Amino acid sequence: MNLLPFERTDLDSLKELQPTGWDNITPHFNFYLNSSFCFPMKVISDDKVIGIGASILHDNVAWLAHIIVHSGYRNKGIGSFITQNLINALKSKTETIYLIATDMGEPVYKKLGFIAEADYLFFNNGSFGGDVVIADYIKPYEEEYLTKVLAIDLEVYGETRAMHIRPFLPDSFVFINNNKVEGFYLPRFSNGLIVAKNANAGTELMKLRSKAFEYFIFPSDNKPATDYLVKHNYTHFRTAKRMRLGKSRVWQPENIYNRVSGQIG
Repeated sequence: MNLLPFERTDLDSLKELQPTGWDNITPHFNFYLNSSFCFPMKVISDDKVIGIGASILHDNVAWLAHIIVHSGYRNKGIGSFITQNLINALKSKTETIYLIATDMGEPVYKKLGFIAEADYLFFNNGSFGGDVVIADYIKPYEEEYLTKVLAIDLEVYGETRAMHIRPFLPDSFVFINNNKVEGFYLPRFSNGLIVAKNANAGTELMKLRSKAFEYFIFPSDNKPATDYLVKHNYTHFRTAKRMRLGKSRVWQPENIYNRVSGQIG
């Protein structure tokens, strides 16, 4: 069994690997193929793709993503094989590797040395009621806010993610209070990233996001976000584990009001 680079000609094979209940994985693999810092891989058997996975390397940390095995080939160690080989390729490049684990994947990752670092909560089926009134503090992004937005993201996530964020800033929003940026929302960046320094900025940006998305995903450490959604009749329907292999990093999960996606936090 060999782990080989995933190629553009393999995209059609993703239909058979698409997990039930997940977002469409094909756009993610298109993104990986077009990015210099992403490395999608595959396992071939019987002349077809039976397993996939990807690694994403930031300046100081890495993420593993979309480790999926075809339903007809599970319980054969393929998921462990893919994960271990992705880890081996990253060992000389970073001391910290993250991933988001499903219930099925968590035992596999534990055996490989990953530890659970935080829970992500999934909420849906709520409503802020009627026409959502947007706070005057929320403004369309302007280039003068760039440095502060990137600084907030770095402080909260502990990762250098400017290469991800910058392409989506022109259509984003910031929360401005006393001429200071206290939070931001990127509607087009995957699941609609919201990062904020306080509960007022975070929950107001959540209200704006509710106009485009029916669900929210954020760390369980963020109590104001949980309380805010429960107040508006949202339902907690799933939990996923953020897991880490290697060196611990300082981050601020309480300031994440909606994560961007499972592969980059």
